[in-house]
Amino acid sequence: MAVPVVSIVGRSNVGKTTFMEKLIRELKSRGYRVGTIKHYEHDFEIDVPGKDSWRHAQAGSDITVISSPQKIALIRRLEAELPLDEVVTAMPTVDIILTEGYKHENKPKIEVCRGAAPQEFLSSEQELIALVTDQPLERASVPQFRFDDASGVADLLEERYISAAKSLRSSANL
Repeated sequence: MAVPVVSIVGRSNVGKTTFMEKLIRELKSRGYRVGTIKHYEHDFEIDVPGKDSWRHAQAGSDITVISSPQKIALIRRLEAELPLDEVVTAMPTVDIILTEGYKHENKPKIEVCRGAAPQEFLSSEQELIALVTDQPLERASVPQFRFDDASGVADLLEERYISAAKSLRSSANL
């Protein structure tokens, strides 16, 4: 079975990254290996302009790898954005992958909402598995969690995705 992928989505400046940080820490404290993917709508740089690897990429290298004893990063030029499933297959084995963004991909979603209830959610009812919100939303039919309840969301992810995936991987290795 593939590694479970759950997307954290929401409108701009509602606290997606802050909540993801809490959730990652909670899952790590439980001993899980967590992968994350951040989706950007625009171009970005991960290397410092003027540094050697940046210069390699600027000179036209199709793939640039930055490697040190502590971490490794791969920069690959693309003709078009890769679908999320292709990005996931390039990742090493982890227990769960959390994405920030990818609101249009067909993955289970936890939507982050603040303030007045949105007129409509970004996620379809079929994809939405939970809400993280600062006030209860009566029209929501999924579990709701406060911003400080990363533990509750981790429980949900464990129950629905991580435990099931680990069990299937274990039985496949028999």
